[in-house]
Amino acid sequence: MNTNPSNRYRYKPAKFFALAYLFTWIFWIPAIFLPENAGMALMAAGLLAPAVVSTLFVLLSKSDALKRDLKNKLIGFYKVKWGNVFLAVLVFAVIVACSILLSLPFGQSLDQFAFTEDFSFTGVGVASAFLMILAASIIEEVGWKGYCEDSIGEYMNWFWESMIFGALWSLWHLPLLFIPGTYQAGLMVNPLYVVNFFVSCIPMGFVITWVYLASDRSILACMVFHLFVNFMQEKIAMTPETKCVETVVVTAAAAIIVLAKRDMFFETRHVGRLLETLTET
Repeated sequence: MNTNPSNRYRYKPAKFFALAYLFTWIFWIPAIFLPENAGMALMAAGLLAPAVVSTLFVLLSKSDALKRDLKNKLIGFYKVKWGNVFLAVLVFAVIVACSILLSLPFGQSLDQFAFTEDFSFTGVGVASAFLMILAASIIEEVGWKGYCEDSIGEYMNWFWESMIFGALWSLWHLPLLFIPGTYQAGLMVNPLYVVNFFVSCIPMGFVITWVYLASDRSILACMVFHLFVNFMQEKIAMTPETKCVETVVVTAAAAIIVLAKRDMFFETRHVGRLLETLTET
């Protein structure tokens, strides 16, 4: 690989986020004013935007290293540390269980240890709803891990990358609050639920960064974990109040992960030369 600084690819995070927001919200904002079925179709179209923008950034980059890196992250199955993916899934299951138990003194019920009959978003059948959360898990990770997170991580350590990405990822969801039938729209009954959703994305950013880096920046590992999280959030019968408790538990779990993986989150060896190095796990 040519390591001449003058030929090194320069990531463009600001341009990426501007275009990802633009081409997502172009679909999502009109969906606010349409009937529910049409709105859900536009919502699905907007969901594709980060993945499309990410892929185009790579393909049009004229950087063989960047293209090769994306290919390896997508189909390099050998990169996935399945033991760590299983650990991450187990950690999130424990987070959910602890959140339910901690919610009991606040008047919540043990009945939350059950599966819901339906999904939180409406306008589609159960099979279609499952396909939507599967597609969301795949498409979002192609967008966010294909280019976005690396574009931030190229310029700073992974702790600050996780913080910035979590905040920007959170705000990306904003128009969904106003699209009838979405999970986020259902939170509008209480401002606390809305605030909790946006805050919760930040500690989750740290957890999924851990999954990403522990499998040598594998997108597949993140897809599997994201699918499990989406399924648990949709199908475990947690109340909105318990999901507020869950945010506190996720934050504590993220802090433990960062402390346990201090070198992973605070090293700067990759800064300015991400494509030339392998992230340590």
